[in-house]
Amino acid sequence: MQQVFPPSSNFIARASIAVVILFLGAVAVVATFFYPRSSSVTGVGDAPTQPVAFPHSLHVGAWGIDCRYCHMSVDKSSYADLPPTQTCMSCHSQVATTRDALAPVRQSYQTGQSIAWKSVYQLPAYVYFSHDIHVNKGVGCETCHGRVDEMTQTIRVTPLTMEWCLSCHNNPAQYLRPVADVTVMGYKPQGDQLTIGRQLMQEYHIQPTSLLTTCSTCHR
Repeated sequence: MQQVFPPSSNFIARASIAVVILFLGAVAVVATFFYPRSSSVTGVGDAPTQPVAFPHSLHVGAWGIDCRYCHMSVDKSSYADLPPTQTCMSCHSQVATTRDALAPVRQSYQTGQSIAWKSVYQLPAYVYFSHDIHVNKGVGCETCHGRVDEMTQTIRVTPLTMEWCLSCHNNPAQYLRPVADVTVMGYKPQGDQLTIGRQLMQEYHIQPTSLLTTCSTCHR
């Protein structure tokens, strides 16, 4: 009887199965660990085109305007809020009054129609996050939003994944600063950060990390 397949066929078949298994395993690892952390999922690096170009590098960096001048509710509410057009016009009724780029601001002021700013950071509906709790406990704006004082266009710099949030909740002392410095960009601690952070945890009555990491803290 004539042999249809050469002796090497068994080896080739086994090798092919091994390659397929390794390939599927690699795909599973990427799908489980790497893809969910990629910028295509987290949005890190996204910079939505806004209806009006707003360079934080100019307003915050060059002119030193405090974050709370525009985001007025950030230390009083769960939402940071966006400034009403009246806030913009408090300066631009006298500064750059005829600049074409600011025409939508002037139109919004005249018509009362709010500017449709696009959100850079969004959390799923099942996640509870309060800005005022974090700000009033010494978490700096740049911790989550990066060096906005250097951004000509607002860019998303942090993933806001559960893993990322827990890195702080598991060790808040590593990130805390005096409340008076929460809006400071390029903040440098006056001493050892962990020592200062532990002192601030006591001063601000921050709960033990065991409570900060319970499910109900963020999922209510």
